[in-house]
Amino acid sequence: MPNALAIADEVIVSDGGSSDGSREIARSLGAEVIDATAGRGSQLNRGARAARGQVLLFLHADTVLPANAGDEIEAALAGGVAGGGFRMRFDVAGPLLRFGAGWINRRTDLLKLPLGDQAQFVSREAFDELGGFQEWPILEDLDLMRRLKRRYRVVVLDGPVVTSSRRFRSGGILATIARNWTIWTLYLLGVSPDRLTRFYPRLR
Repeated sequence: MPNALAIADEVIVSDGGSSDGSREIARSLGAEVIDATAGRGSQLNRGARAARGQVLLFLHADTVLPANAGDEIEAALAGGVAGGGFRMRFDVAGPLLRFGAGWINRRTDLLKLPLGDQAQFVSREAFDELGGFQEWPILEDLDLMRRLKRRYRVVVLDGPVVTSSRRFRSGGILATIARNWTIWTLYLLGVSPDRLTRFYPRLR
């Protein structure tokens, strides 16, 4: 949170019913906290509607921006892109996690589809024209970036952002990579995100 506050003109926390004290912590650090229906797509859209700026950055709570993120985003948008995201690394070192991050970065460089834990950003104009996120429980990030890429230029910035490795360590690094690819493949074959949530375990 302090990292985001230092970079952004406004920080909005879209809360879907948390009970761990995060709302109070966010407010104490100067963020605006709003209530939203639980679910990533709906929470992200609610936050976007509350924002007043012309550039939207969607930052997961377990991801930290690089110090120069604001300057990188401004330069990219000034250069004619409509949005994108960052390369990433995990918060914990280790050969398998380095392999996982390298695989994610290679995929992102190749497909130009940075996902939610890579700090997606987009101009307000492009976001509104696309109709925002699909209000899905998962894959709203992939869907938005695919639609953005079809109509506009998309960029992957060096960053990197630092994101939590907890889900990978909890589910097994290689198993999590394989599961993610399975979910994306099934989605591209037409399986609905609601059905695919059963393959996406929640952390306890």
